[in-house]
Amino acid sequence: MSKAIIIGGGVIGLFSAYYLHKSGWEVDILEQGDLSDNCSFGNAGMITPSHFVPLASPGIVEQGIRWMFNSKSPFYVKPSLNRELIGWGIKFVKSATKKHVERSAGGLRDISLLSRNLYHEFEKDSGIDFGLEDKGILMLFKSPKVEEEEIHMVEKATNLGLDAQYLTPEETRKLQPDLELDILGAVHYHCDSHMSPNKLMQGLVKYLETEGVRIHRNTEVLSISQDGGKITSVNTKDTAYTGDSYLIAGGSWSPGIAKLAGLNIPMMPGKGYSFMVNDPVKKITIPSILCEARVAITPMNGGIRFGGTMEIGKINKQVNMNRVKGIVESVPKYFPDFKLTVPDQKDVWFGFRPCSPDGLPYIGMSAKYKNLAIATGHAMIGLSLAPATGKLIADAFNGEKPVINAGLFDANRYQ
Repeated sequence: MSKAIIIGGGVIGLFSAYYLHKSGWEVDILEQGDLSDNCSFGNAGMITPSHFVPLASPGIVEQGIRWMFNSKSPFYVKPSLNRELIGWGIKFVKSATKKHVERSAGGLRDISLLSRNLYHEFEKDSGIDFGLEDKGILMLFKSPKVEEEEIHMVEKATNLGLDAQYLTPEETRKLQPDLELDILGAVHYHCDSHMSPNKLMQGLVKYLETEGVRIHRNTEVLSISQDGGKITSVNTKDTAYTGDSYLIAGGSWSPGIAKLAGLNIPMMPGKGYSFMVNDPVKKITIPSILCEARVAITPMNGGIRFGGTMEIGKINKQVNMNRVKGIVESVPKYFPDFKLTVPDQKDVWFGFRPCSPDGLPYIGMSAKYKNLAIATGHAMIGLSLAPATGKLIADAFNGEKPVINAGLFDANRYQ
């Protein structure tokens, strides 16, 4: 039996372990934390074939510059002379083109639809109830400019074979009649789904350990040994872990891990915030994204999760409550009867989305080491793409033809 060593116990590493185990591999996961929380736990829980436009896209640079002067804005790049940030920024600006968006759309659609289907298969196979529902997602907008953009996106989505529908305010209200809405219209992406990330992560960890996957918590990789174009071991403070193949799936910590093997993975962490309202007076049934505010709202476990912001900078544990206030203040502009209060800082979750400079994940084998793969850089759609990423990694380790064309996500494109 072949053995795989996975560095990182986030949702990407866990699903990679799931598909490797299913195909007969012995698997060890090395996780630097205790798996009680990571970027996957606090996100909006959306599965989004609708997100076929990468973060690096036309207009985002200009918009980002304007947002930098607003402490409550949804997107912020903290100015710094940090060499990694400057290099990332230059690559990001070069990638933010119409040609890049058009080139990326089909690949992002394919991996997203694959992932959605795999989630349904996983639900049946594992027996885990993680609240998977296929109600789609509503993109709500208030301004004529964004309405024009969203109508254009509907046309693109339809051309890609995705089920998307433009709705008037009246049609939108019929979907959630108990809610007051102040919008110009909406787009309903019927192709999207949602879930409870907390239930998924807890259930997946328990399932893997029951099946014999070994998860080593509080286990930080400090060095990586290699010889003859192959990784020979990954080393912690007191243990050398050896296997036949290795995977770096450390989320926003992946660039530092990759450097231990002499690899360069351009990436910056994008901090996001979320909080729960557990007993809302008003309930929603269909997840929504507030377009202008870039805020996601998801029904979850009888409550509602509110999330947003993208704060590009170094990993840190600071909570910027102005960003949280920005989320809170945006909601009544779309849902006037949602009277939110700013949560206590202790009730605010934050996590770091691993953002590549072209807005696309890194998935696949390393060109430098024949037995090393990379799976990171998924930004806001890591949870959405996790099963498909895990399946692609398992296919690569097994020497099988991938179920989709994953060339767009080449892990070596910046080497």
